[in-house]
Amino acid sequence: MIASLSGAVLTVGLDSLVVGVGGVGLLVHTTPSTAASLRVGQSADLATTLVVREDSLTLYGFASPDERSLFETVQTVSGVGPRLALAMLAVHSPDALRRAITAQDLATLTKVPGIGRKGAERLVLELRDKLGVLAGEGPAATGGPAATDEAWRTQVREALVGLGWNTKQADAALDTVAPQAVEGAGVSALLRAALQELGR
Repeated sequence: MIASLSGAVLTVGLDSLVVGVGGVGLLVHTTPSTAASLRVGQSADLATTLVVREDSLTLYGFASPDERSLFETVQTVSGVGPRLALAMLAVHSPDALRRAITAQDLATLTKVPGIGRKGAERLVLELRDKLGVLAGEGPAATGGPAATDEAWRTQVREALVGLGWNTKQADAALDTVAPQAVEGAGVSALLRAALQELGR
């Protein structure tokens, strides 16, 4: 198991990074907020987990061991895989997820794309006694470079669709956050704003 990763950031995507370790560039899938907090050339220290499948080895990275722990815990629930677990952490902080599960707040849980009422009920049933005490909230991610022309729409739409929303939902969120692009918001900030809009 690869439990952590430290190295220079070689590339940054909306929901992934390539981190250089010992001359090898490792692709790490992460939440948009974690990706947005890092820059090319910066040193990254990530808590990681390796998901092994018959046809793939996929590395997931997190800003804190707490995020990684919750990512692994929610996957013990039937029907929850790495992609859905990552979407949960993209929409909600670890503490918000813990509160929703322990309080049986189905409305909050169903804001995650791919989780319906039955899935939310299953999460509550299987996890409410497994989750520990609330950890402190992590620092907010920084903004990032300003978005240029309409390129941000394509990037943010692809990230939202990758997290499980359909194109129609993504486009509606894009229209809502478009004024922020005019004001000079970065792509990562626009993605976070779109996620907040879709989580309402």
